Amino acid sequence: MTFNRDQLVAEIAEQVLLRLQQPKPAAAPASSKAVAALGDGVLPTVDAAVKAAAEAQLKIAALSLEGRGRIITAIRQLCEQNKQEWARLELEETGLGRLDHKIAKLENVKYVLGVEAMSSQSRSDASGLCIIERAPWGVIGMVLPATHSVPTMASNAINVIASGNTAVFSPHPAAAKVAARALQVFNREIEKLTGIANSLVTMQEPSIRAAEEMFHHPGIALLCVTGGPAVVRAAGKSGKRVIAAGPGNPPVVVDETAQLDEAAKAIIAGASFDNNLLCIGEKEVFVVAQVWDAFIAAMRRAGAVELDVAAVERLTDAAFKWDGEGKGCGHAHLRKELIGKDVSVLAEAAGVKVPAGTPLLFGETSEDHAFVQEEQMMPFLPLVKVKDVNAGIAASVKAEHGYRHTALIHSRNIENVTKMARAMNTTLFVHNAPCTAALGTDGAGYLSFSIATPTGEGVTTPLTFTRERQLTIGGGALRVI
Repeated sequence: MTFNRDQLVAEIAEQVLLRLQQPKPAAAPASSKAVAALGDGVLPTVDAAVKAAAEAQLKIAALSLEGRGRIITAIRQLCEQNKQEWARLELEETGLGRLDHKIAKLENVKYVLGVEAMSSQSRSDASGLCIIERAPWGVIGMVLPATHSVPTMASNAINVIASGNTAVFSPHPAAAKVAARALQVFNREIEKLTGIANSLVTMQEPSIRAAEEMFHHPGIALLCVTGGPAVVRAAGKSGKRVIAAGPGNPPVVVDETAQLDEAAKAIIAGASFDNNLLCIGEKEVFVVAQVWDAFIAAMRRAGAVELDVAAVERLTDAAFKWDGEGKGCGHAHLRKELIGKDVSVLAEAAGVKVPAGTPLLFGETSEDHAFVQEEQMMPFLPLVKVKDVNAGIAASVKAEHGYRHTALIHSRNIENVTKMARAMNTTLFVHNAPCTAALGTDGAGYLSFSIATPTGEGVTTPLTFTRERQLTIGGGALRVI
């Protein structure tokens, strides 16, 4: 395989950093200026970070599950204890999302699976016994997004330590300072508990080139990438196995049997969470014509504010740019300026005023509108009127673009639910609940901020980061029945 370093760097720079990185403030907050000082898991180079993690991994793997469990308990507790500070630092550094929801993300780290997910299997017959166990890979290279840097690092750390691995983290440059701050706190506590240093590491100056070097470092056994398509493709060129969390554009169908007030509340809760930065968040809603007016009324009762056609178009002009000479002449691209911004900012762009505390804006659009077809990460929800549930499902398949990420339906007709679930073929499918139900906060799922859709692992767990090893004992040995 030919490796073109310059082409790779240019591709990541264009499609990753420009997609999410916000304009930098005039001066960084005083409390975050020194978070990348060396020590406690922050190393001067990628090579030093990998070597330190490799040394630590042998010790982590030698711990009992109970020992690893104590580390995981500490990570969960540290997220709870530091949630206010880390959420504030992340919001200040990135300019993305809402403080209360960033706090909630850190609170929800308690739902990430740890050593309780680890298990062994065995089977036997007259010929003997077979034992199947889960072994660690070694040092995992992990890319973090700007949208939820510390929560992703915490959930990944729990997964990899539970399975006996260590991790080298490459944070998005737009959220690197807060990631380093949290990582150092984690490492100090882990070393205090176990005497093991550098089980979670990063480099002092995370960058595109540092991520590229990490991808190709011989000491990295496995890669987990949570980010845009370009960085996923770059990781794939490493020749290593990649666990890739890819894009999503989750559609919602509201059919004629739905409990409309409950549906509206659930949709608003999901689509407004952290200003719609979640990849699982409700991005567009297809409403059956029979209940269109009633559903609009339910959205208003639940606190969302409707934009008229002119306001939607003003917001569209502010939120997107197009290839070619204008709308209809090329592909729409999301502008970074409104990503993750508050409702008040979007309302100003739309030329309207809304009550303080409004959680979400919504408005009617066509099925092929840019807000429907592009993954927008802001608290505006496009609603599309469809003839019937079949038309809604067909439109959902089109809008989801085969990402196989997440889809939702509000219905009391189990046949409609089944039909949509089969048609969408998504990793996550949610019925009569907000999107967050898929990750354990409002439902029976479990949490990770890395949802591997392109490579098929789904919501990651400790088992995602293990190798299956099989021991076979022949001659009827240890067969006691």
